[in-house]
Amino acid sequence: MFTFEKLYKMGHEEVVFFSDESSGLKAIVAIHDTTLGPALGGTRMWNYANEEEALVDVLRLSKGMTYKAAAAGLNLGGGKAVIIGDPKTQKSEALFRMFGAYVNSLNGLYITAEDVGTTVKDMEYVFMETPYVTGIPKAFGGSGDPSPYTAHGVLTGIKASVKRKLGADSLEGVRVTVQGLGNVGSHLVKYLTDHKAIVSIADIDATKTKMLAEKHGATAVSPDDIVTMETDVFAPCAMGAVINDQTISALKCQVIAGGANNQLAETRHGSALKELGILYAPDYVINAGGLIYASMHHVGKSSADIASKTADIAHTLDEIFAMSTSKNIPSSEVADHIAL
Repeated sequence: MFTFEKLYKMGHEEVVFFSDESSGLKAIVAIHDTTLGPALGGTRMWNYANEEEALVDVLRLSKGMTYKAAAAGLNLGGGKAVIIGDPKTQKSEALFRMFGAYVNSLNGLYITAEDVGTTVKDMEYVFMETPYVTGIPKAFGGSGDPSPYTAHGVLTGIKASVKRKLGADSLEGVRVTVQGLGNVGSHLVKYLTDHKAIVSIADIDATKTKMLAEKHGATAVSPDDIVTMETDVFAPCAMGAVINDQTISALKCQVIAGGANNQLAETRHGSALKELGILYAPDYVINAGGLIYASMHHVGKSSADIASKTADIAHTLDEIFAMSTSKNIPSSEVADHIAL
């Protein structure tokens, strides 16, 4: 249930519900914190079971975007949008143009982009109604799909995590399991196999899993088995809360480092991972590559500047891991301190 107490507890400034019966639009925009600048965060389209589930997701995601921008040193706040609907059957130009008109009514307080279930093409329709969107096609002067850059940042973070935990200077022969083969996960699989890691993959789309396994020389695994299989690095790249009371005791990895948002179901699970001896790369630190790219491209920064900023992900993780060890506190808690 929506309550002001929930907003106070999580620190949100504003939550807006948008609907349009003619296009079938049901959307929620959550603006978490604009201390550092306008709230930037993608629009997720998902077939949520109900409005409460959608609200919980957008609140968690938007807060994560605030921390992500802050930890990356970007002058941005955190926001997120969710559209309730099946991205395979319920998309239309009318729906995204109406969504764009609503985003425009916020007068730049929120800048949107693509996310799970949305694409560059969808953002093109949004752009027809508002300038407050990034990740639009390059033909329109936009940055295009940020997911390869998110995946590259995750790769950078995996390298730093493997160096810290396993003492390895390369990923050759390192076992990595990737859960979720959306835009980010698919690119990450390619990057990992290019670096000669031993990669196992899973997704709810079995056909896609098989295709990518054959294309990149990875091993296809059942979605039910990917979280708990024995591996060096578990890379969650699907939906959030994968580290929870049901999965945490069954983990057989040394490192968790992936592209998914909100990987910890609850804050206490960060402490549990530390107690288990599992090195956790805080999600909003390691998956900031796409945000870095989109935001810096948006203000005209060069490719060299963007690459340098993305490389800082490894440095930030090194700082977090060192502080976690010296102060004997979870890496997730250290990351929160840095962001705040």
